[in-house]
Amino acid sequence: MQVDAIVLDVDGVLVDVADSYRRAVVETVTHLEGTRFERDVIQPFKDAGGFNNDWELTDALLLYAIAQDAGYDVEVEAFTDAIAEAGGGLDGARAVLRDALGEESATDVESQWDPDAVRDAFQLRYLGAELYREIEGEEPERELRGYIHDEPVLIEPETIEWLEERFPIGVLTGRPAAEADIALDRVGLDVPDDHRFTMDDWEAGKPDPHALRTLAERFDATEVAFVGDTLDDVRTATNAAAADPSRTYHGIGVLTGGLTGEAGRQKYEEAGSSTVVDDVNGLRTLLAPHD
Repeated sequence: MQVDAIVLDVDGVLVDVADSYRRAVVETVTHLEGTRFERDVIQPFKDAGGFNNDWELTDALLLYAIAQDAGYDVEVEAFTDAIAEAGGGLDGARAVLRDALGEESATDVESQWDPDAVRDAFQLRYLGAELYREIEGEEPERELRGYIHDEPVLIEPETIEWLEERFPIGVLTGRPAAEADIALDRVGLDVPDDHRFTMDDWEAGKPDPHALRTLAERFDATEVAFVGDTLDDVRTATNAAAADPSRTYHGIGVLTGGLTGEAGRQKYEEAGSSTVVDDVNGLRTLLAPHD
């Protein structure tokens, strides 16, 4: 794998978000609907695809909880499998519920869903009151400590130094720009604005290949590795390869997000990953022959 540029996801790659974003998802649903889910409920949604945006994942989980109250007696895994078959993402979730419940019941379920309320409740829990005021520009409904402060750094300083000495580095993340800045500052990775794509920079999101292809063009790279923690990250690389045959794109999965162990490795391989590493620091061994 003789790559000449590295692109990194943030969540699950540079920082651990099990106690931040994933916690915010389930606790937002509990706050708004009263239904309690364990955090492992999130991974089937991620595997279904189209949930790069955690606000929309929270929307889908909330709709599922409301639908359960309306008589939708289907396990989460069956629901998310159906979402995948429907094309993934929030649109897929809504289509599945509409097919299962019928037009009238599905409309009633959606009438109990307020996406703006979901976003506000999520952001308050994730950011906390102080950062909510700063980033959202509004007064929070109450004082909370943000889960963003509970994101252990996964990448070692030695790995950052090693990568920076050898490759141009890009970042491709579903985070809003302000939240990406916070994470990159925490890990000590300095990435210029034109070497990063965040939620604010393109609407489609992963696995759409536009952002990855654009970074490859900006680096004038012929062989690019994209390191991520979800199947959509790998699909982004395979989609880029299909759309841009002039370059080679490698999707590298890490086992520090929701996909872990041999089952995680198998899912990555089935999605078309070039390889899987235990964590981002494994890049130093994987790419050492480039020296």
